[in-house]
Amino acid sequence: MGVITYDHEITSSIPPTKMFKAFILDSDNLIPKVLPQAIKNVEILEGDGGVGTIKLITFGEGSQYKSVKHRVDGIDEANCTYSYSIIEGDVLEAGDLEKISYDVKIEHAADGGSICKTKSMYHTKGIKEITEEKIKEGKEKARAMFKAIEAYLHANPHAYN
Repeated sequence: MGVITYDHEITSSIPPTKMFKAFILDSDNLIPKVLPQAIKNVEILEGDGGVGTIKLITFGEGSQYKSVKHRVDGIDEANCTYSYSIIEGDVLEAGDLEKISYDVKIEHAADGGSICKTKSMYHTKGIKEITEEKIKEGKEKARAMFKAIEAYLHANPHAYN
């Protein structure tokens, strides 16, 4: 098994605590409302939302994938950090991946906004390579989701205070 890692940063004018509440803590409800074409719905299969929780994420009509199972690996609201893994689904079946893990940290930016730092780890079932195109595709989807949440928060300034 190999692990291919990449880091990604997205800046926002929204403060970290507010972005963490919307983008992480309430994402199961908010993302299907803001981006229904990306994520149709999220259902908790096991757990209470904390560490160990298993979620079934069903993608929207425009996605090339149907669904994934997502496991919460860590959450620290005080430090705005969240870790999770994709453990099942056609995203993994499409290639030779065992799982995909993510570590997310939303930090303060100098301008009063935030920086979302994500480390993605692709756990392969052998010595495989992930194409630059696949990595770019994943970054673009994450950026689109983050920016949609940011736009929602600008349009609804009293949400998540």
